[in-house]
Amino acid sequence: MDLRAELLKSIWYAFTALDVEKSGKVSKSQLKVLSHNLYTVLCIPHDPVALEEHFRDDDDGPVSSQGYMPYLNKYILDKVEEGAFVKENFDELCWTLTAKKNYKPDRNGNSVVSHQDAFKLWCLFNFLSEDKYPLVMVPDEVEYLLKKICTAMNVELNSCELDDYLSQELQEQGGLTVWQFLDMVNSGRFLRGIEQDAISMAVEEVYQEVIEDVLKQARSPRVLGHKPCPALHPVSDSRVSRVQGYLWKKGQLRRNWSERWFTLKPSVLSYYMSEDRKEKKGSIALDKHCCVEVLPDRDGKRCMFCVKTSSRTYEMSASDTRQRQEWTLAIQTAIRLQAEGKKSLHKDLKQKRREQREQREQRKAAKEEEMQRLRQLQEEKERKLQELELLKEAQRQAEILLQEEEQRRRQQHEEMQRTLEIQLREAEQARASMQAEMVLKEAEAERQRKRIMELEDMQERLQEALQQEVKARQDEESVRYAQARLLAEEEEKLKQLMKLKEEQEEYIIKTQREKQVLKQEMENKNKCLEEAQKQLEEVRVNRQRVDQDVMAAQRKLRQASTNVKHWNVQMNRLMHPIGPGDKRINVSGGGFAGYQPFLSHRDSSLK
Repeated sequence: MDLRAELLKSIWYAFTALDVEKSGKVSKSQLKVLSHNLYTVLCIPHDPVALEEHFRDDDDGPVSSQGYMPYLNKYILDKVEEGAFVKENFDELCWTLTAKKNYKPDRNGNSVVSHQDAFKLWCLFNFLSEDKYPLVMVPDEVEYLLKKICTAMNVELNSCELDDYLSQELQEQGGLTVWQFLDMVNSGRFLRGIEQDAISMAVEEVYQEVIEDVLKQARSPRVLGHKPCPALHPVSDSRVSRVQGYLWKKGQLRRNWSERWFTLKPSVLSYYMSEDRKEKKGSIALDKHCCVEVLPDRDGKRCMFCVKTSSRTYEMSASDTRQRQEWTLAIQTAIRLQAEGKKSLHKDLKQKRREQREQREQRKAAKEEEMQRLRQLQEEKERKLQELELLKEAQRQAEILLQEEEQRRRQQHEEMQRTLEIQLREAEQARASMQAEMVLKEAEAERQRKRIMELEDMQERLQEALQQEVKARQDEESVRYAQARLLAEEEEKLKQLMKLKEEQEEYIIKTQREKQVLKQEMENKNKCLEEAQKQLEEVRVNRQRVDQDVMAAQRKLRQASTNVKHWNVQMNRLMHPIGPGDKRINVSGGGFAGYQPFLSHRDSSLK
């Protein structure tokens, strides 16, 4: 677990404890005091300027956890150095703030654990809780922690009762909160008949093992109070062995043997004057180059072994062979952790347990998905069977309908065949009558073809006459357009002449006192007027010429109209229907009198 994540868990409890109104925000004055205390316990140089600047009084009001995080990261967590502070002091600060508000032991003094033991359980809870907020501990970790405490007291945990309790408490959430966990421990439900001192010692042992990374330490006979604890193997199952008595250590200078209290952590084997660990006598740094060897008995000491480092060899003596074996195995475990680059055994074990839980969840999810898929396949199969039955029923209905349709179609075919026979007989009769009629029609058509040929010839001559008439009309239109243009020019010249006259009059009125000066200009104007009159005369002459052209075009038009009338008379004569036995009408004399209305209509259309 990252140091920052560990610190954030405890700080989260302190922040939520200061949130009295449970609004998710804390006043700036409280955060200022909290930050100052964090500076102190984390051994970070104080920055009062940044503290005052960030938490100055303004109208922004309380600060949320998201608003506090930038300052916390920049000025506190980024400056923390591992090993430069006492982690227990930091945890005690955060515990003091949160326990005052949330921890509620039995007022009658019937609590199973003391206040100090509750603090250590709180630290253990933070270590084993999930990295999600709000912090909870999953049931597997709850059972793991309770089993370690019970193992330290040489009692067996009732797993069935624990499962029942957790199933009732975890109906809506994924784990226990720390306060639910402490209430469960204080209820005595799983620690019946055990003295408080024994529980306190067991909690202390688990705390040192898990939080302080103590892989092994010699143990006093007062741990359980009434019976010795059997040796446990600490290598494969992650439990820390506990034995009785002190270890003897041989000095380097005086070479005498002294009884010392030893504590083993992953990176160091420390030894103290006594089990209270107030006076530290020395430590042995462990790395991947160290090794442990069993030594033969000598100098009146038995069950000897030594720890060899790159600079020195430390000789020690255990009380019996079992204790020596346990210590050598524990030290070898610490050396193996150093070789693998792991700082904490329990952090590694916690990560492995988490990975196992995730794998179980994945397998469970995969199994549920497979069951869901099987259910869907079963439902799909049932649905397909139902659809098959429906299709069979629809096929039977379709066969019945097909038979009925075939019967009806056969009847319709027979009726249609009878009708067609009747129509065929009628068609034969009609064909005979039509053949007789066709003979008459062919004779009539021959007469009509001859008449059409005569009409087509007449039409061609009429089209030529019409083209001449159209050309004459186009010439007339062009002459009229030229005449209109000349008239427009004449009118424009007249307008200019009138304008010149008006200007002359204006100049006469305005320049009476300047007649002599303007006389020359008047002469020029008169010249211009004379030229305009000449141009007007020319326009009039042109107009007369155009009028003559118009008259000539009109003569041509009358001539063309006369030709058209002549050809209309010829066309009307040819268009008169000729009946069998009719006499030919005499063209000479008054033969054109009957076509006078047509000619007058044609003449009016041409006009």
